[in-house]
Amino acid sequence: MLASKMRWEIQQPDQEKVKSLTEQLDITPLVASLLVKRGFDTAESARLFLHTKDADFYDPYELKGMREAVDRIKLAVSQGEPIMIYGDYDADGVTSTSVMLTALRQLSADVDFYIPDRFTEGYGPNEQAFRSIKERGFSLIITVDTGIAAVQEAEVAKELGLDVIITDHHEPGPELPDVFAIIHPKQPGCGYPFKELAGVGVAFKLAHALTGSLPEAMLDLAAIGTVADLVPLHDENRLIASLGIERLRTTNRPGLKALIKLSGGDIGQADEETIGFQVAPRLNAVGRIEQADPAVHLLMTEDQFEAEELASDIDRLNKERQKMVKTMTEEAVEMVQQQGGNPSAIVVAKAGWNPGVVGIVASKLAERFYRPAVVLGIDEEQGIAKGSARSIRGFNLFTSLSQCRDILPHFGGHPMAAGMTLKAEDVAELRDRLNQMAEETLTEEDFIPVQEVYLVCGVEDITVESITELNMLSPFGMLNPKPHVMVKNAVLEDVRLIGANKNHVKMTVKSDSAVLDCVGFNKGELEAGVVPGSTISIVGEMSINEWNNRKKPQLMIKDAAVPEWQLFDIRGKRTWEDTVTALPKEKRVLISFNEKTAHQLREKELSGELAEITSESEAEALQLDGKYAVFLDVPPSADRLQHLLDGKKPERIYFVFINHEEHFLSSFPSRNDFKWFYAFLLKRGAFDFGKHGSELARHRGWSIDTINFMTKVFFDLGFVKIEDGVLSVVSGAKKRDLADSQTYQVKQQLMELDQKLNYSAAHELKEWLNKLMNQGSEAYESTRRT
Repeated sequence: MLASKMRWEIQQPDQEKVKSLTEQLDITPLVASLLVKRGFDTAESARLFLHTKDADFYDPYELKGMREAVDRIKLAVSQGEPIMIYGDYDADGVTSTSVMLTALRQLSADVDFYIPDRFTEGYGPNEQAFRSIKERGFSLIITVDTGIAAVQEAEVAKELGLDVIITDHHEPGPELPDVFAIIHPKQPGCGYPFKELAGVGVAFKLAHALTGSLPEAMLDLAAIGTVADLVPLHDENRLIASLGIERLRTTNRPGLKALIKLSGGDIGQADEETIGFQVAPRLNAVGRIEQADPAVHLLMTEDQFEAEELASDIDRLNKERQKMVKTMTEEAVEMVQQQGGNPSAIVVAKAGWNPGVVGIVASKLAERFYRPAVVLGIDEEQGIAKGSARSIRGFNLFTSLSQCRDILPHFGGHPMAAGMTLKAEDVAELRDRLNQMAEETLTEEDFIPVQEVYLVCGVEDITVESITELNMLSPFGMLNPKPHVMVKNAVLEDVRLIGANKNHVKMTVKSDSAVLDCVGFNKGELEAGVVPGSTISIVGEMSINEWNNRKKPQLMIKDAAVPEWQLFDIRGKRTWEDTVTALPKEKRVLISFNEKTAHQLREKELSGELAEITSESEAEALQLDGKYAVFLDVPPSADRLQHLLDGKKPERIYFVFINHEEHFLSSFPSRNDFKWFYAFLLKRGAFDFGKHGSELARHRGWSIDTINFMTKVFFDLGFVKIEDGVLSVVSGAKKRDLADSQTYQVKQQLMELDQKLNYSAAHELKEWLNKLMNQGSEAYESTRRT
């Protein structure tokens, strides 16, 4: 048995709707199931989703404030009035800034940009920045991806004589800034049909209105910001991402080409994962480590040499960011472990931690421990702690932290993530409060990670064709995640470790008609938990493996479970101790029937755990349900084994049998051996076993045990008598079969048991053990958390 590490939540779409879409759109049930589950359950909505590129963009003038903003900007352009773009330091912010720069330069505007320093200014507009911009001669500011919360800063701008146009997508508060114009799809009174644009999406709409036509050359930037900011990828965002990714593959921007090349990607094959894992982290890294300006310069430059230099610097910053995250994560994990116990929420803080990466570290802690996690960097000079929080399902961070506002002077976020600033002296209080709230809110089950499963299928359902059709749903992202599928009840044909460090695993599973390769990165521990021949269910992402112009379907393993008990055959393996020692101590039960085994283990680490079974009552009393039963030697009888296993449900059984060669120091004597020995005794009349037993054994090539055994059989049958160690034949004894001897019967049964346990194939042994456990051919009830 192998328990899954996560709770598998299997989505069950309406099968009537699935059937309807399958027939009307001529698509596979796999694709239809996903569409229905994601809300596209009519032929019209599903067709529009699948063929997004055929859709039209909404009229940008449907955004409230657009007309006023365009008129004011065009007036500034016509009069040569300098315009300042005020952006943000993340990927959405720098792409928004670049889109607006591009649009205004196309209009020949006098334009510059300003991105605040994360460390000295923090997020969003600030009074000092506005004063500096005014002193430089600017009178018009356009914010991108920021500004909707800048109520106080808007008042300062008015006092300074600055006109401000805000373009943003973050949640508006109860009071909006008093500025010249606001373009925000969620602001009150805005009738724009799509509310979930990223910051770059709003900037793109303004660029559309300013230039008078769809700014197709900016779609690559719009796609990067949209995917990077994790906004829902449906409706107009899906259109931006789809067309933008196509544009990215043929982009003329030297900076993007250089950056993707440095990251090891192929720009001609770019997709949402290229953005999410290669481009966005590097653009974000700049603002996490220093000023974000170089990221904008990279996106805007037309010079190949400058592009390569900037890309190199940005890649270096990203590597620095990765090292910083690694070090901080290791320190944070150590802190959690030193705090001890089993906290319901994690709050860690340290002086010198970079506030630009605390959110990443919080995400890693939440993933590793599956607890709400807060990571804070402490500024000892100012006595404040600044950081980020990430949550798990079932614990609303925003609601919980809102109850701590008395110690959180600066706080904002949503249910799954938040940022905050507090006094360093209040960190312990925050830890105590969050733990108490988590304990009151979360159940034991809530601390088990959830894995949503969108499709349940067989090995034969995963083909190159089905995966290709499934990719019609791309680009994947928020509200349209890459689907996790469950391959249910496949037969595990092979499993092995791969990779230079042997920390990855490759499995081959099969059904009656198909075979599928499954690869799990950093899941090498699975190899020791499964046995070929077992029935296994695997959750993962489908992909196509292309090698030497050959395409094969494969499944990237996310989690796996074996619902039945498993037999691990490590008979005769010299490394059995390593295998057994690696098993969880609370799970393993070491079983022995032979005192020689206890003696052999006396000096070993495992000796204190040995359960010596010397009777049927001890066998019946040994608890094995949910355990890993390790048989170190062969039981003395099948009855003893049945008493041990009858009605019990171990998760695994390991056969070691370290002493099986010593059970029988010679082969079972043949009938001719018995015949010769009896004739020898008749001829001698009397035989002093103590004096001449060894000599006889050497002469015949027997062991002393063999002679002892034959003697006991003859004694059982009344053929011989023993007086003072001298063996002699009983005259007139009745002829009897050897099998009438109890000693012979027991020995024969032992030999048969030894042969079965030591030399039968593993699958034959498992069938036999099932019968002993009264399990028949039925597998145990799965412990998979579904």
